[in-house]
Amino acid sequence: MKSLAGESVVVVGSGFGGLSTACYLADAGAEVTVIEKNEQLGGRASVLERDGFRFDMGPSWYLMPDVFERFFGHFDREPTEYYGLEHLDPHYRIFFKDGDQVDITRDLERTKQVFESYETGAGAALERYLDKSEENYDVGMEHFVYEDRASFRDFVDIDVARQARGLSLLGSMQDHVERYFDHPKLQQIMQYTLVFLGGSPKNTPALYNLMSHVDFNLGVWYPEGGMGGVVDGIVEMGEELGAEFLVDEPVTEIKGRYGGFLVETDRDKHLADIVVSDADYAHTEQELLPPEKRQYSADYWESRTYAPSAFLMYMGVEGDVPALEHHTLVLPTDWNQHFDQIFEEPAWPENPAYYLCVPSKTDDTVAPEGYSNLFVLVPIAPGLDDDEEIREWYRELILDDIAEFADTDLRDRMVVEETFSVSEFTDRYNSMQGTALGMAHTLRQTAMFRPPHRSKAVDGLYFTGSYTTPGIGVPMCLISGDITADAVLEDYGE
Repeated sequence: MKSLAGESVVVVGSGFGGLSTACYLADAGAEVTVIEKNEQLGGRASVLERDGFRFDMGPSWYLMPDVFERFFGHFDREPTEYYGLEHLDPHYRIFFKDGDQVDITRDLERTKQVFESYETGAGAALERYLDKSEENYDVGMEHFVYEDRASFRDFVDIDVARQARGLSLLGSMQDHVERYFDHPKLQQIMQYTLVFLGGSPKNTPALYNLMSHVDFNLGVWYPEGGMGGVVDGIVEMGEELGAEFLVDEPVTEIKGRYGGFLVETDRDKHLADIVVSDADYAHTEQELLPPEKRQYSADYWESRTYAPSAFLMYMGVEGDVPALEHHTLVLPTDWNQHFDQIFEEPAWPENPAYYLCVPSKTDDTVAPEGYSNLFVLVPIAPGLDDDEEIREWYRELILDDIAEFADTDLRDRMVVEETFSVSEFTDRYNSMQGTALGMAHTLRQTAMFRPPHRSKAVDGLYFTGSYTTPGIGVPMCLISGDITADAVLEDYGE
């Protein structure tokens, strides 16, 4: 195994991609320093603590447990050495706005009965769909997610062609799902995970039907302490491996090249042989590097399709919220208008699809006794104006919607309330257009069409996180760290 002994590395940003890269490089012998802009580690997986309530501000779904096991396993450890895990049941609840309610549980036979109640033959169709999804997951993860295929040539060799035979690589998720299910509600159930990929049914490649294997077969879990607990666990392991973590220190400039980098912050200067950026890719290129060291123009970044931003409300509420589960989705019977208002004609959706999270259903440490901890997330178009007047109007609309369609009136019970939207994503995370997730997984922004891990303009500069392959989501960012570290080791390891 190659070693990076004697090499110094600065990792800019401590999202899951940065934390993952730091662990791999420290394990390879490098002297690693992670520099985080904000007051806590974790990037978008920040934690808000207020009056006895603790909110996960970003990701809240623990999916693909096998990816976490593989990550910790690389270091001869297990996730459960750092945090406990609870398998949720039901995985989630769905309220359709026409009054229907569906629970997706750990019992696949029950779920097949639910599908059959909407459409004759849909139970058997679900089984076929999930068989295909599992096949795509097994082959896709091993040969297209864990392996970095950075160029078109990587996709046309004989081995790749053999592995890809039979995979649902082409077409859209909408086309793929329609081959199995006619009922629009069943199509929605199979496609809601696209929100986590930052896409819509029309613009996300069919390959991502593998997410249904994640959803139905691998299950939905809750980590002890929420996603903030996962961050704490990875940081603890990183420190055991020798990495150093600095917070509250925004990077202002990256100068130099391999063997002679100078990373300037608003309070210090750091020398390094190698730099890895987990900050927003566009921000790194446009704001931290001089023009001659950039791979892409401002026009390139403006022309990309970005994943949604979000309107978030974090709420501490007196009493219980019995109608809601740990994870609850509220969906209009026709959600095309909402997706169009994200990707086609950006506007604040007046009949939104949204997500409610109530971790206090599972974890009694996230709220004082007698209270509930919940947040609502509404996907919205990146770049929208979100001034105070608009936010107040939208707050009222969402609270009305929750009361009417999720049977939960929150208005007179809130003791803590914070909102977070486009402006905060931009300010806190230097996020392009205020996207909550990064670059969307459209047909033209997947695999080799995403920005590279290696800078093509600066020797010794690398990128990790959701803009790179394999893409959006906590598990994908963990894998991106592995791919980035492999690139560093290939280039400079001995």
